[in-house]
Amino acid sequence: MIAGVDTGGTFTDVVFDDGTSAKVPSQREDPAAAVAAGLGDVRPSTLAHGTTVATNALLERRGARVALITNAGFEDVIEIGRQDRPSLYDSRRDRPVPLVDRDHRFGVAGRLDAAGDEIAPLGSVPAVGDDIDVVAVCLLHSDLNAAHERSVADAVGGDVVCSHEVSPEFREFERTVTTVISAYLRPLTANYLQRLTTLAGEVLVMTSAGGLVPLALAAERPASLLLSGPAGGVRAGAAAAVAAGFPDAVTFDMGGTSTDVCLVLDGVPAPAAERVVAGFPVRVPSLDVHTIGAGGGSIAFVDAGGALVVGPESAGAAPGPTCYGRGGSRPTVTDADLVAGRIPADVGFPGIGALDAAAAQRALDAADVTAAGVIAVVDAAMAEAVRAVTINRGVDPRQLALVAFGGAGPLHACALADELDMAAVIVPARAGVLSAAGILAAPRQHDVVRSWPTPSDHSGVADALRELAAEASGDEIVTRVDCRYAGQSHELTVPSVADFPAEHRRRNGYDQPGAPIEVVALRVSGRTASPVESLPADGSASREPAVGPAVVSEPDCTMWLPEGWRADVHESGSWILRRSRS
Repeated sequence: MIAGVDTGGTFTDVVFDDGTSAKVPSQREDPAAAVAAGLGDVRPSTLAHGTTVATNALLERRGARVALITNAGFEDVIEIGRQDRPSLYDSRRDRPVPLVDRDHRFGVAGRLDAAGDEIAPLGSVPAVGDDIDVVAVCLLHSDLNAAHERSVADAVGGDVVCSHEVSPEFREFERTVTTVISAYLRPLTANYLQRLTTLAGEVLVMTSAGGLVPLALAAERPASLLLSGPAGGVRAGAAAAVAAGFPDAVTFDMGGTSTDVCLVLDGVPAPAAERVVAGFPVRVPSLDVHTIGAGGGSIAFVDAGGALVVGPESAGAAPGPTCYGRGGSRPTVTDADLVAGRIPADVGFPGIGALDAAAAQRALDAADVTAAGVIAVVDAAMAEAVRAVTINRGVDPRQLALVAFGGAGPLHACALADELDMAAVIVPARAGVLSAAGILAAPRQHDVVRSWPTPSDHSGVADALRELAAEASGDEIVTRVDCRYAGQSHELTVPSVADFPAEHRRRNGYDQPGAPIEVVALRVSGRTASPVESLPADGSASREPAVGPAVVSEPDCTMWLPEGWRADVHESGSWILRRSRS
């Protein structure tokens, strides 16, 4: 048997290849215990896992003691950063404190030029001290020539993370930060993943790019796991949208702690070369998932200025929303949905049981907030998240479907679709555990990225991509290039140089006919399909049409169908929700 597992902040979801599934409360202090509880007595031959361990450790700054070795004079790059601010008009906001303090940043003599050629020999490597767990090494232009980094790693010995292995791309600040993050997270992530080996014959781990890699590789490069679970939901959501006849869509995954959205065009989730996590730039291949702190467990309160605020603080699984009856006392989105009649109190949640509507109402009253107010505020925040991946990127949401999943997604999807006048809402089969199902059916994937040393000369790009394709291997090879107009500082990832002008016009509203185009990086993904091509039918096979207002409960989620909406069952098993008045 094969199992897909997604560990979230509130629930841990398990889907088996025989179509059965389980949903158990997550255990923040021991995530592996929740995985074991979800598997029960089953020891699968393969466990495909999406994890939040790396993300939570970075957010909570629970990592290793790291030293950084870089070029002399560049020790403070990770602190100087870029000439920007986290919030343009908020002078109180600042960048996160670097993960390596000043006393543990060491410079080494030696230099490569922008072509990767040595212009000064490598000097002696400094000793970092016995109080260090992991050493991060990031030297100038090692994305083009890794010789100096390899020499430093050999001299240091022990546990060393080199930038040419983690993020072999140009931009020294982002590459240095990504390397440091990987070093910072490696011991904790490796220990956690090793614990999972007792639960299955083989463990594969989901990366931020939406593919599975062997446990050993995931443990070596934990920076690639920072959007691990959400990537599985995006892949499954995109497949559900295509099957329902909507190749252009936005995936909308609302769980207990966060909401993740991603644009899908022509059935393909949008890629991203870089994401920001906990205020740090992480430059590794990933899906372009936009995350906000809005979920069923998001806590509602009135701030000092008298405004109603929802999230990003979450009640999590313990104590959870007040209605769980597990010691929570502050009102959450789930409490508001329950009081508003969107969740049947007698149905209950997996591992929780029946919900206490009276306690939820008392919590709302004590905080001086209303259920309708909480729902309106969280819906507005999530609508802004959808705008961020559509309107802000030159895509009209009116032409898209909204794929709603996660335990709370189908409760709020129609409000978002109404706000943005989207074409339809799709609620896939197994919506409440869709990320785990997506992880189960995800391909094994090997992502390779290389900086291109001659941006204005594209003559060798095709040959270089073929070489990288051989390195990536796989049944399916996907190649992309990062391009920009000469003089620009940021690039777009496109299938080929010829596709760049049209993508630039879509994203920015214009192109520059005849202007020189630069290639700055090459990307290749080699994929081998999962043996789980499809899952047997689940309870959604008994879905029936519905007309709003209606509450429809399934074992893993609840759908709220407002007045003026109708739900029809598509042959793919998904509900297609449309405005009945149209």
